[in-house]
Amino acid sequence: MLGYLSQTRVLRLAGLFTWVMLGLPLVYSQYEALLRHGGQVDKQALLLFVAYLTFGGGYLWLTRGLRNGGHSAWYDRAILVLLTICALGVSYLSGSGLGSILMMVAAGVIPWMLPARVGVIWLLVSQLAVAPVYYLFLPFSLFEALMQSLLYGGFSMFIFVTSLVARQQTDAREEQRRLNTELRATRVLLAESARVNERTRISRELHDLLGHHLTALSLNLEVAGHITEGQAQEHVHQAHTLAKLLLTDVREAVSQLRDSGAIDLAAALRPLTEQVPSLHIHLDIEEPLSVEDPEHAHVLLRCTQEIITNAVRHADARNLWIQVRCEDSGQVVVEAHDDGIGADGIVVGNGLRGMRERLQQCGGELQIETRRGQGFRLRASVPGVPVLMLAPFEGAL
Repeated sequence: MLGYLSQTRVLRLAGLFTWVMLGLPLVYSQYEALLRHGGQVDKQALLLFVAYLTFGGGYLWLTRGLRNGGHSAWYDRAILVLLTICALGVSYLSGSGLGSILMMVAAGVIPWMLPARVGVIWLLVSQLAVAPVYYLFLPFSLFEALMQSLLYGGFSMFIFVTSLVARQQTDAREEQRRLNTELRATRVLLAESARVNERTRISRELHDLLGHHLTALSLNLEVAGHITEGQAQEHVHQAHTLAKLLLTDVREAVSQLRDSGAIDLAAALRPLTEQVPSLHIHLDIEEPLSVEDPEHAHVLLRCTQEIITNAVRHADARNLWIQVRCEDSGQVVVEAHDDGIGADGIVVGNGLRGMRERLQQCGGELQIETRRGQGFRLRASVPGVPVLMLAPFEGAL
């Protein structure tokens, strides 16, 4: 059965199983104490079980989304501190080394909360904090108490390294997924660009070759119609009429090729929104939505990808709404907002800075709004290609 579970899911279940099994000797020891005291429950026993249950609840909360690359919010780290305090409380209140085992369980989530170096220090200090229990409550000398703590520290380090490898593999898979979706979207964009370029080439060939030759043929037939008589003149007029019809058909064919030579932006953006872990993306694209300039389409593709990446890594969001539309002014606009934690101010990193630079290079702009508890709102726009650019081409034919 475990083969069908992800490694983060197995890690979570293993920790919860250890926590439950640890409760069995805890309940048994307190039951014996309850019998010795005539059925009276003292305050120390209540505090012991509060610490034990709080540890389980905190562990359940911290392991809720390990597949997303861990948690870095301040309240998650505060819960990690609470987890450590509860484990120490179980040891000191029960006068046993059960807290060291709880520390081993907590070691599985430390790599997802803290950098590796800080996590190792945290792990060793928390295990050494249990040493006084072995020295004061159990028949251990000071040296034996330290050795016992270091022994549990070694076990905890093994779990820490295992969890660290699991996180690195999770991050690698997420990066691979991101690169794969980027590659798929780029492939669609390149296919669309190749289609546009081929249509443009064919329209130019029709314009330069057939258009000019048919125009010359029509003029020559018109001249021939003035200098011929009789049945020959009738055939010349028919040929002239056919030449003008053929010229009209070529003009319409060139116009259709030019009009349909825009990039389908929806086909390029959809692969980016598929199979994003822990994030439900609501994509609303106006159809049909085409972009004349391949460079503008590429900029919008990169901006959309950066929006999704920021929502997954930094916003701690569950839902992301993306709307893509073409305004009356001709601008193509991407608007996005999430239900993440937001921030008191905007910290411009490399991703947002790169988005702004890309948009400014093609005459676009970027607007960002955020508030604590209200998520992020972002608006990216690029100018469309004016339709008047096609007028000289059509008129010249």
